[in-house]
Amino acid sequence: MHIADLVKTLNRWIALICGVVLMITVALILSEVVGRRIPFFRVGGADELAGYVMAGIATWGFSYALVERAHVRIDLVHAKLPAPGRALFDMIALASVLCVAVLVAYYAYDVLAKSVERGSRSNTPMAIQLWIPQVIWFAGWAWMTLTASAMLACTVILAFSRQWNLVTDLSGIPLETGEVS
Repeated sequence: MHIADLVKTLNRWIALICGVVLMITVALILSEVVGRRIPFFRVGGADELAGYVMAGIATWGFSYALVERAHVRIDLVHAKLPAPGRALFDMIALASVLCVAVLVAYYAYDVLAKSVERGSRSNTPMAIQLWIPQVIWFAGWAWMTLTASAMLACTVILAFSRQWNLVTDLSGIPLETGEVS
């Protein structure tokens, strides 16, 4: 399905961007550590910024893990079912992920809206406006909602058209010994 391929491609690019941001954060933390001995390198606030970065990239990483089928799923029953049964379990798993993503995105938006309304700032020397990291955090959950929706819709369409191998490729549980077919 073209939509699923597009979502996978976008998530791979997002994962690369998150990796670059993480490497920059590591460099910032290293400069802070070196700055303890050599004041020239001291940046200040690296721990606070690293926390915001971790919260932000984690939410975006959840979508990447979803399209790469890296979320933990228990396959005790799944592997023993015929293809239609496995597809049903895959749809239930995606629907569950979607429900969690919608719920968290809803509350993340509420947190973001209250921070904007109140002009909230971090209670640190940097006094960062909290909406800045929260908008990245919320956007990650919103993207997770869109990704899970697209994956579920594609899985349902493929299941109704009885394309079981494509369902497995898109949303099935990858096995270490090979794919279930």
